[in-house]
Amino acid sequence: MSTFKKNANSAAAAVSLSRRNLLVGSTGAIASVGLMGLAPLSIAAEEPKSALPDYASWKDENAVIVHSANTLETRRDAIGSGVVTPSNHLYVRNNLPAPGNEIVADPDAWELRIEGVNTPATLTLAELKKIGIESVTAVLQCSGNGRQFFTHGPGGTQWGVGAAGCVVWTGVPLRDVVAKLGGVKDGMEYITGTGGETLPAGLDPKTIMVERSIPTRALDQAILAWELNDEALPLTHGGPLRLVIPGYYGVNNVKYVKQVAFTESQTDAKIQASGYRIRDVGVKGAPDQPSMWEMPVKSWVTTPLEKAGSGRNMIHGVAFGGNNPLDKVEVSIDGGSNWLEARLLGPDMGRFAWRPFVLAIDLAPGEYRIVSRASDSEGNAQPQERTENERGYGNASWSDHGLSLTVS
Repeated sequence: MSTFKKNANSAAAAVSLSRRNLLVGSTGAIASVGLMGLAPLSIAAEEPKSALPDYASWKDENAVIVHSANTLETRRDAIGSGVVTPSNHLYVRNNLPAPGNEIVADPDAWELRIEGVNTPATLTLAELKKIGIESVTAVLQCSGNGRQFFTHGPGGTQWGVGAAGCVVWTGVPLRDVVAKLGGVKDGMEYITGTGGETLPAGLDPKTIMVERSIPTRALDQAILAWELNDEALPLTHGGPLRLVIPGYYGVNNVKYVKQVAFTESQTDAKIQASGYRIRDVGVKGAPDQPSMWEMPVKSWVTTPLEKAGSGRNMIHGVAFGGNNPLDKVEVSIDGGSNWLEARLLGPDMGRFAWRPFVLAIDLAPGEYRIVSRASDSEGNAQPQERTENERGYGNASWSDHGLSLTVS
């Protein structure tokens, strides 16, 4: 397996900083000559302050949009044409502030409680590593990816297309851990993961804690991951241990996981009982509404953006089947009136991974609306329109995700 290293392009950053220092120094020198008629003076440039939060300071600042301390989005043109998203380009979404770095100082000492099995146990990460290991390449996507296209102004981060990435998770399959502990108890319908964030004092934990329940049908694909892209799982993305459910929306991939319980019913934590539910605009969340579990088929174009030259053009994008394998991707240059099948790029890294795609096409000067439409192995096609809902969740609309392109 290839090793994907966190790379902040330090050499390029150094060149950029040197150039910035030179420009600031030159401006100061000109001012000195103009005001005093003296020889240029050297003026030290003030080091610019990064917009990145401390816990994610290793991210490539040129590849992300910082919405808040808890939300970083990958820029559309930084998604690239590779299967695997570089770790330092991957988006960040935290429901609570990240814990301190001390929890990843000795990752093997991290403890996980397993309940709802015939032999409940608390296992350290070191012990989990002795049970088994598996790698899976999967799309990680926030439920609100594409929220900015909703017209009713739903609250929350106004994600474009960059609250998603495709990464390699490595860890122990949850099914192997369960087998070692005697199997799941009879009557258990859900897998409930609990995060290890520090909760503010004085509040009912259920109103703020990250605890999510998903159907036990996901057991075969669930993994307790301690590596991201072949490196130790960083605190930024849930290290030292994260419950990962390939094919499911990101909120179900519980960070800093402290407990996995097999339960008869869904947790009554607010994030599950009323949060992350598909509901009509103006309606409050409730447990009987559809929950943000499996992802649907989806695609979007990544480049070119806004302008291109006439002649041969390469239209790039990414597509995935959600919880099913991807079948094909089509691209339209006229807003969906006519479609051409795109070519899938890179290796097929499995059912849960995305596939970059490309359409090579000659474009004459003019205005174009570029859209893409993916289909999965079960015959489900990406819809033209989004499903309107209060929180702006689950937007898979091919119409919303298109690009307007001027060719000259």
